[in-house]
Amino acid sequence: NISVLHLFIFKLKFWKSNSNNIFLFNLVLADILLLFCLPIKAHNFIQGERRSANHTVCKAMLFMLFLNRGASIAFLTVTSIDRYFNVVHPGRKNLLKALKKSPHISILIWLLLLPLTIPTMLKTFECCNSHKTTDDDTLIKVTLGPTLREAVFFTQIVIPFIILVYCTVRIVDRLRRKTVGDRTKLKRAVFLVTCVMVLFSFCFLPCALARMVLLIIRVQNASEATQDWATVAFDGLMVLSYMDCLLDPLVYCFCSTKFKALYLSNYFPFLVKGPQSPVTSTTGNTTHP
Repeated sequence: NISVLHLFIFKLKFWKSNSNNIFLFNLVLADILLLFCLPIKAHNFIQGERRSANHTVCKAMLFMLFLNRGASIAFLTVTSIDRYFNVVHPGRKNLLKALKKSPHISILIWLLLLPLTIPTMLKTFECCNSHKTTDDDTLIKVTLGPTLREAVFFTQIVIPFIILVYCTVRIVDRLRRKTVGDRTKLKRAVFLVTCVMVLFSFCFLPCALARMVLLIIRVQNASEATQDWATVAFDGLMVLSYMDCLLDPLVYCFCSTKFKALYLSNYFPFLVKGPQSPVTSTTGNTTHP
């Protein structure tokens, strides 16, 4: 992620780019939020603690993790929507196409994510609550904090997944119906949105399903052993949501062959076949070596 950040800032100069580089740069920033949390989590585990004993640190960690997941989902979805409009409606003017060349839409996404992450900071939010059952954790006692938190958690995953499925189906259908012209661009678009949907399904859907099962078990007031089993399953599958930080660079490569060429020429030149030529850009228009 640090190497990708270096390319976006010093090589691609994303702020001058006419491509998806602004969205992808914000996806890198979302991943960096998770990287900041990892040393603290590692320290807690080494000390034999499930979470930080410091209430403020624990709240801050949860805020960063919620913001990381929300931003990752948002920019993955926006990238797929942008590719959908480019492929399915190439000549149609749309707000996303007009704003993607500027930082306005990215700033708006971050501003919208902040209030959605506020539930993690509310007084009624029990820190690391998946470990214990409290009255505020069940859906029986409907209060602002728990209800809003659960609504944000599931909405943040279900709605983007529906959008991703729709974009993928429409782009695949466009490829199937196109009999003449350049099919390479369409195939690349299909590969990208399919990759994003698979990544999304692998990282975020399992923890959402496990969370739903956990809530149902708690509402039904199941035995403590059953609740403990559901809690372990949820906490274990939550780890998959952290893996988007590792898998997101695949999206950068599938989204732009130019980015892949630039990355290989800078960090793995021995993998580049044939004579190498300088690959630098100030506009995002890189040259294949």
